[in-house]
Amino acid sequence: MFTGIVTDLGRVRAITRLGDTRFEIETHIDMAGVAIGASIACSGACLTVIEKGPDWFAADVSAETLSCTTLGDWTIGSPVNLERPLTAADELGGHMVSGHVDGVGTVRSIIPEGDSKRFTFAAPAELMRYIASKGSVSVDGVSLTVNEIDATSFGVNVIPHTQAQTTFGNMVQGTRVNLEIDIVARYVARLLGKD
Repeated sequence: MFTGIVTDLGRVRAITRLGDTRFEIETHIDMAGVAIGASIACSGACLTVIEKGPDWFAADVSAETLSCTTLGDWTIGSPVNLERPLTAADELGGHMVSGHVDGVGTVRSIIPEGDSKRFTFAAPAELMRYIASKGSVSVDGVSLTVNEIDATSFGVNVIPHTQAQTTFGNMVQGTRVNLEIDIVARYVARLLGKD
C-alpha cells in the first residue's frame, strides 16, 4: 500500500527484453534498507525489487503489466516517480494507493494558472464513473485532488513543487499516464452493485 506521495524521481538506466522485460532504475532511495522482494511503486505500478545496487534496482515486468500500463513506453532515461510502501508509522499524506494501475489516460491539455498548472486528462469511460470532483485519483503514482470532471476527462491543479519533483515536469499534451482510481470509490460501487 502506498500514499501517492512521490519521494524520488528516478530514471530508467537499462532495459532488457527476454521472456519478461527487466527494467533497471536509478534512484536516490537508500537501497541498503530495501530488501530483495520488496515493493516500490514506479509511476504508479507496484514492482518487485529483484536485484539492487547502492543507487539502483531492477524489476521484472510481465507482458500483462506492459499491456495495461505505460511502462512499455519507457526508454533509457525515462523519468520514473518512485515511492516506497507505507508502514504503520508513516503519515498518510495523500490517499490510499494500491499500486495496481486501472488504466491509461492521456494529457489532453496543460494550462498555466498562477504558478500552478491545470492538467486535464482524458480517461477511459469505465474509469470515469469512479472519478468524482474533489475526490482523489492517482496519476503516474501521484495522489491528486480532482477539480472537475466531464464525461470523458478530469482536471487537476499541479503546484510547482509537484512539477519539479515528479514526472509532471516533463509532461506535454498527448503524454500517456497510469491511472488508479480511489480504492474507496471502487468498493462503494461494488457494494451498491454498480460494478
